[in-house]
Amino acid sequence: MPVFIWKGVNSQGVKRKGEVESSDQAAALAHVKRLRIQNIIIKEKPKDLFENIAFFKPKVTGKDLVIFTRQLSTMIDAGLPLIQSLEILAKQQDNATFKTVLTAIKRDVETGTTIADAMRKHPAVFDSLFSNMIEAGETGGILDTILGRLAVFKEKSMALQKKIKGAMTYPVICLAISFLILGVILIFVIPVFEEMFSSMGAALPIPTQIVVEMSNFMKSNFLYIIMGIFAFIFVIKKLYNTEKGRLKMDAMMLRAPVVGPLIRKVAVAKFTRTLSTMLQSGVPILDALQVVAKTSGNKVIEGAVVRVAESISEGRPIAEPLEESGVFPNMVVQMINVGESVGALDTMLTKIADFYDDEVDQAVSNLTAMIEPLMMVVLGGMIGGIVVAMYLPIFSMASVVGG
Repeated sequence: MPVFIWKGVNSQGVKRKGEVESSDQAAALAHVKRLRIQNIIIKEKPKDLFENIAFFKPKVTGKDLVIFTRQLSTMIDAGLPLIQSLEILAKQQDNATFKTVLTAIKRDVETGTTIADAMRKHPAVFDSLFSNMIEAGETGGILDTILGRLAVFKEKSMALQKKIKGAMTYPVICLAISFLILGVILIFVIPVFEEMFSSMGAALPIPTQIVVEMSNFMKSNFLYIIMGIFAFIFVIKKLYNTEKGRLKMDAMMLRAPVVGPLIRKVAVAKFTRTLSTMLQSGVPILDALQVVAKTSGNKVIEGAVVRVAESISEGRPIAEPLEESGVFPNMVVQMINVGESVGALDTMLTKIADFYDDEVDQAVSNLTAMIEPLMMVVLGGMIGGIVVAMYLPIFSMASVVGG
């Protein structure tokens, strides 16, 4: 429905203005009059030129989703009708994209659609995990409880992502600065020394010759090097978007010497936390495993979880196919086996997730502590080697003059 903006004065003579969503201007005017506003000026709100261009639309962040989930849970727990709660949350939403989505969901619910089905129409905001859990909450009549669990789950997932990003940001920045400094030295500093050495007419030491050749190569092929870097990134992205390419790259990442164990721990923490939350919310285990597989973020893990779901559908316990996959650590398999045996699988999964959250914290701390001195040694070694190579001819000349 179109949105109309109005302004006028109330019964006390105070100027007021606002917005109202209505089918037409007459209905909007009638709504404003019911607010006892006089001298009304009303017109349709002009459309944003960029509203249909995805690039200019603000993204719905994890924080937006957590706040919405907590507020909706509180409102439903307090006894507010679902439609009224959605309307209030849509009106107070600052994010234009999220506001549009919530308004659309409210309209769908008003026409008799379940909130889970309404959310499924907006997969970019509400993923399959979210909508499936909402459906379980609606079916079981515990929507407020499910929303509370979802909020906790989203907060923990965001905290996990933040740790990983924090661990990777520092080395990437250091590496970029290192290459920038190295490039500046080779392109701008080394040529000055080269001119000075060529005027002397003496033969240069081998290390100096190597550095000079590197400088000449960088100067003459600078554009090709930049184009090559972008081409390499483009090819990697293209490969990653293919089924086989992503599977191979994800497998390589899991086997990587330093990053691999961290990625595996993150995957285990995410798998157990997601599955635990869905089982506690009443989602059937096969449906839960299908959702967990899609949200794993790693094709190797996804394939393992899909095979686990297939095995369970054949009547096997969950621990056996998990062990056969070779992806999950033996301790995780044994704990899941115990949890399944005593009928407390969701509780055991939560304990595993908490344990691996701590493991990820420790792994991130160790990685950061290891990277800092390593980057200093690499950066210092590169720049120090270049400096020594450039001063070798000067030392040679000094020894000749001194002799």
